[in-house]
Amino acid sequence: MAVNLVNVEAVGKTYGTRALLDAVSLGVSEGDRIGVVGRNGDGKTTLVRLLAKLEEPDAGRVTHQGGLRLGVLTQHDSLDPAATVRHEVVGDRADHQWAGDARIRDVLTGLFGGLDLPGFPAGLDTVIGPLSGGERRRIALAKLLIDEQDLIVLDEPTNHLDVEGIAWLAAHLRARRSALVVVTHDRWFLDQVCTRMWDVQRGTVYEYEGGYSDYVFARAERERIAATEETKRQNLVRKELAWLRRGAPARTSKPRFRIEAANALIEDVPPPRDTAELMKFANSRLGRTVFELEDVSVTAGPKQLLRHITWQLGPGDRVGLVGVNGAGKTSLLKALADAAVSDGDKQPAAGRVVVGKTVRLAYLSQEVAELDPTWRVLQAVEAVRQRVDLGKGREMTAGQLCEKFGFTKEKQWTPVGDLSGGERRRLQLLRLLMDEPNVLFLDEPTNDLDIETLTQLEDLLDGWPGSMAVISHDRYFLERTTDRTFALLGDQALRMLPRGVDEYLERRRAIAEAAVPPAPPAKDRPTGDTRAAKKELQRIERQLDKVGDKEKVLHTRITEHATDFAKVAEIDAELRALREEREDLEMRWLELADDTGQ
Repeated sequence: MAVNLVNVEAVGKTYGTRALLDAVSLGVSEGDRIGVVGRNGDGKTTLVRLLAKLEEPDAGRVTHQGGLRLGVLTQHDSLDPAATVRHEVVGDRADHQWAGDARIRDVLTGLFGGLDLPGFPAGLDTVIGPLSGGERRRIALAKLLIDEQDLIVLDEPTNHLDVEGIAWLAAHLRARRSALVVVTHDRWFLDQVCTRMWDVQRGTVYEYEGGYSDYVFARAERERIAATEETKRQNLVRKELAWLRRGAPARTSKPRFRIEAANALIEDVPPPRDTAELMKFANSRLGRTVFELEDVSVTAGPKQLLRHITWQLGPGDRVGLVGVNGAGKTSLLKALADAAVSDGDKQPAAGRVVVGKTVRLAYLSQEVAELDPTWRVLQAVEAVRQRVDLGKGREMTAGQLCEKFGFTKEKQWTPVGDLSGGERRRLQLLRLLMDEPNVLFLDEPTNDLDIETLTQLEDLLDGWPGSMAVISHDRYFLERTTDRTFALLGDQALRMLPRGVDEYLERRRAIAEAAVPPAPPAKDRPTGDTRAAKKELQRIERQLDKVGDKEKVLHTRITEHATDFAKVAEIDAELRALREEREDLEMRWLELADDTGQ
């Protein structure tokens, strides 16, 4: 019988006049893998902070099993800016100790691409202070994952990870014995990792069995029975349910409820997109030419990112771009955007970009455009246009589109300066779509958006007639909104991948395996000598411990004789000799560890 690790009993939490959680009772048991979803601001982060005892509830109580080993990743790290990556991640472990630990090797390789941390200026000895938020986030995650815990609580762990990193993290968490509670908007990740779901809505937490796909099925069934949810939300759920059942049947395990009832919901739901109709309309808006690249090369400063690319983005094309960081995904879109803005006058480093005469481009970059903080939300949208034509006779006012993007009538009068990061991102998207573009470039559009907003955006894009290029680490969003996938694998080329992200991950694994140098030939020694090698390993480990003890003594003596420079120089010479001895021993330990498979 599974042991309860955490109990949440009738917990309530209020901020100002708003009750985020009201009499919530939950439990986390051994082996649980729980995904937490809900709209931004509805209390997901508050729930997991209460669960981890980082905050106290206003009512009720949270209890932990005695001796609970808890690991927590919050949205803001507590790393020492003056420390090195080595100090924060592997602590005082000697090189031979952490390099011989399979888990540490796996974590460093999975999160950083290698034990020497390629991309960091001084590898493990890089000082943390000047690093970016994304790099610090990965360091905090690595620090947590190399230890053993009974329960891991993760708040948005996939932020700042690419498609490869997210796939590695999902596999790593599946293989761990720890229980897991994770807040994330990455629906593919939820499906891969979780066996239960908590849906935080207006002070209440609804529990579901299974991963994200099972949750969508179960929620659709709950709404069918309750029949109280507004039509807009029910239709969105039905549409996503239809896509999951028809477009990605292998995505889910067996649903844990009456699937016949859920299937009845989608009998009359058409496919998400009428591709033929959209293509016909896109042709009428765009003509034959959108973007044509002829022998194009793209550079970033002195670095050449892409070489001799010949490619075409045609009318109605919906493409996803995936690739390693720094391979040139954003630079490629910027090169196309520059050519479009300058009517083709501004060209890349080499080659030529031909831009269609009717192209009307909207480009959502990773940076949130600054708006007048005193503007109201509706005012910021109406400054672009009062009404928007969605095609096929469909039209929306600025206010209606605001509601579709989660800005209620009351929220539309909120000053822009009071919006959260996710709300500003939504507003930026909304303003772009109000300008009636016929070509969309979306660079990481899912940043800071909750799942409900993502489904609303996907629903809107399903009926949007135009050409689209999407860069995203959100695999679910890519597969849901695009029809073809292209990859930048870091070799200055652009490749189409018929099998999408799965094929990209396979190619990246093959590249990584090919880059691993062949194992050195085994040293000549008699059969059965492995046992002797293991004994030598143990002897070296004892010697390393003795060397470490001697070094500690010498460091103490240096402190004691700090004013006697002659004595300090003598002790320092002894320390250097010990350091050389330790390095020789560690090198020999690593050689023997390779030979014995340790």
